[in-house]
Amino acid sequence: MLRTIAMGVLVGSAILLTLIVFRKKLGWAWLSLFGTHLILAALGIYIVNFSGLLTEIYIPLNPATIGAVTVLGLPGVIMLLGLKITLF
Repeated sequence: MLRTIAMGVLVGSAILLTLIVFRKKLGWAWLSLFGTHLILAALGIYIVNFSGLLTEIYIPLNPATIGAVTVLGLPGVIMLLGLKITLF
């Protein structure tokens, strides 16, 4: 029962989001901008992992870390480095 309700909410929100994107004439520019941010986030994490400056620190590439760096940019990479140093 709960799973059916959750799927209904997911499908309904997807349909409404699609209607908003096509009704407001947002185009596909936002998608290319998001893709660019996503690629730069992964590149920033790769640079930290394989630069050799901090050999004991490795930031895993997973949706949470890439999402944080996509939203926050370069300060997100620094935040992840700080968290890795202080917590682990």
